[in-house]
Amino acid sequence: MEIVGFNKTAILFRVLLVAIGATLVLGQGTKVGFYATSCPTAESIVKATVKSHFQSDPKVAPGLLRMHFHDCFVQGCDGSILIDGSGTEKTAVFNQGLRGYEVVDDAKKQLEAACPGVVSCADILALAARDSVVLTSGLTWAVPTGRRDGRVSSAADAANLPGFTDSVDVQKQKFSDKGLSAQDLVTLVGGHTIGTTACQFFSYRLYNTSSATIDPSIDPSFLPTLQSLCPQGGDGTKRVSLDDGSETKFDTSFFSNLQKGHGILESDQKLWTDSSTKTFVQRFLGIRGLLGLTFSVEFGKSMVKMSNIGVKTGSDGEIRKVCSAFN
Repeated sequence: MEIVGFNKTAILFRVLLVAIGATLVLGQGTKVGFYATSCPTAESIVKATVKSHFQSDPKVAPGLLRMHFHDCFVQGCDGSILIDGSGTEKTAVFNQGLRGYEVVDDAKKQLEAACPGVVSCADILALAARDSVVLTSGLTWAVPTGRRDGRVSSAADAANLPGFTDSVDVQKQKFSDKGLSAQDLVTLVGGHTIGTTACQFFSYRLYNTSSATIDPSIDPSFLPTLQSLCPQGGDGTKRVSLDDGSETKFDTSFFSNLQKGHGILESDQKLWTDSSTKTFVQRFLGIRGLLGLTFSVEFGKSMVKMSNIGVKTGSDGEIRKVCSAFN
């Protein structure tokens, strides 16, 4: 993977700091190694399950990563995104493209056989998101566990998820409301280095119409490529890489694309055109004489922070028997 601004020794040192630091910023009762005694094979079972599904379908990696994000931003990281049924979070418009539910269900089935009633679906999802990044060439991090599953899942609650037309100010506010900084925003959106989006979420940027004009932040030389991928009036569900040229590898090319005007989503491209977030993009790229931050290391740190949003621990919530239904 691409590493900017650090030698190998420094990188290894930073990785160790992530692992050590994770135990210092958990909050609310989660901790690294929560299942060490109650279900010592928990993390290895999840890892093996994710790897097995990934080998059959690499698209589950970005799907699981995105699912964890969408779970944490609604009702906290409590597995509420996993519930089946009419009117649940899973049915919300912004969650329609998520995938990887079968991976979580598979891991849960195996864990129930090994350690009945011990490992939460919320923790399975948090671990699976980390394992997905590693499988796509990202660095690992220590995942704090001990979450319990929520008992509420409503599509209406997903209405305030970060959106593809959000201004940077709106994005920063939504992240701030969850205790996340502007750097966390840029870092976590960098997860778009893997995966795809649908034409319907950005094709309005590509054409002059009665209600819109071509987005001037798009590199003019890149515009014909996007127009060929998403023809005007074409299939809005067609999937397009969020990181042009590198959708399967967890690297910094997503940020390079923003610099070139090749951001696919309007909200992503704005991270480069807005001065308050451009600084962090530049640091991940190591340009303009600024100290380069190692994106993959910072990503792990921000994921630990995000994974503790509104978690339920202790006697709160439940440990589901199956991840798609409340007990």
